[in-house]
Amino acid sequence: MTTTSDSSDHDGFETRAIHAGQDPDAETGSVVPAVHLASTFRQRVVGGEQAYEYARSGNPTRASLEQQMASLEGAAHAYAFASGLAAEDAVLRALLTAGDHVILPLDAYGGTFRLVDNVHKPAGIDSTTTDLATEESLAAAWRDETRLVWVETPSNPSLSIVDIAATAAFVHGRGAVLVVDNTFATPFLQNPLALGADVVVHSTTKYLGGHSDVVGGLAATNDPDIAARIAFLQNATGAVPGPWDCYLIQRGAKTLALRMERHCANAGVVAGYLHSHVRVAKTYYPGLTDHPGHGIAVRQMRGFGGIVSFLHAGGETDALAMVARTRLFTLAESLGAVESLIEHPGRMTHAVLAQSSLAVDPSLIRLSVGIESIDDLLEDLDAALRG
Repeated sequence: MTTTSDSSDHDGFETRAIHAGQDPDAETGSVVPAVHLASTFRQRVVGGEQAYEYARSGNPTRASLEQQMASLEGAAHAYAFASGLAAEDAVLRALLTAGDHVILPLDAYGGTFRLVDNVHKPAGIDSTTTDLATEESLAAAWRDETRLVWVETPSNPSLSIVDIAATAAFVHGRGAVLVVDNTFATPFLQNPLALGADVVVHSTTKYLGGHSDVVGGLAATNDPDIAARIAFLQNATGAVPGPWDCYLIQRGAKTLALRMERHCANAGVVAGYLHSHVRVAKTYYPGLTDHPGHGIAVRQMRGFGGIVSFLHAGGETDALAMVARTRLFTLAESLGAVESLIEHPGRMTHAVLAQSSLAVDPSLIRLSVGIESIDDLLEDLDAALRG
């Protein structure tokens, strides 16, 4: 079912997060959209067209979420999926065929690399990884059969920044498509479609849901042909979220603006603290003025996000010991929720890359900085670093 943004798109972000796709119920007046649990819907006549027939093809709760998400990303069409990787898979299937070539960032999320390399490569899709921060490296990786460039900005876990507008111009000039994973930035901080991207994807598990209690994904676009292909795959493969999952993501997104303001504020303080710490070899955060992508981030983002990564000066052994010592920073995968998380990407989220040229530095630690008291978070990090 195609879901488009509505007339509230002229309203401010915070207003759209609360109202887009969420009008009070016409019959009951409920200000919270109902959670429609039905798997099937009564048909008025045999073979007649109606909005909902079977929940895999369309569900009112999912449609409400998709309308909200389309509005937040400034998209004409948005499609919800059961996970971020399910959304990515649908986009890849919609845009690529056997013999095509895709370019990925050097520091792509491990799950994205695994999806391309282990699932789509056997189906005839080739890929190259390169540093997307420079046009020269992108040009060097380009082939006649390149059809898609995949961007993460900020990237996971090294927080590289890619100039979306410049990359879009380069990609479109060669007849290819640009996809941007906007999970880290969220639509509150960055709108890739407005900067020239063709498709934006999210793991809605992260900041959009925001509470570590739901798994979901999203793909959004303004291109009607791409939208039709994604919509077909959403129905044909059936990797759709259930209505309760849709409700949780929609509820979380209502407070996205408030949460992101606090995430950004806390992360900025944490990054500054780590940047000058004797036991930290290097800090990765686009809000730091010495970050190589800082200037681009200032231009295309409204804030620098809630993720901070750093290299422990003591190497892998000390990094592993530190992530086990924190009290408020919970040792766990995922990110983007109200509580702070800490992880060792090389052994956790990016372990799939361990034996490849894309392996993460073993001393790297990634923080998802939550919305707790900043003083408490700094105290926790200080104690963990001191050992």
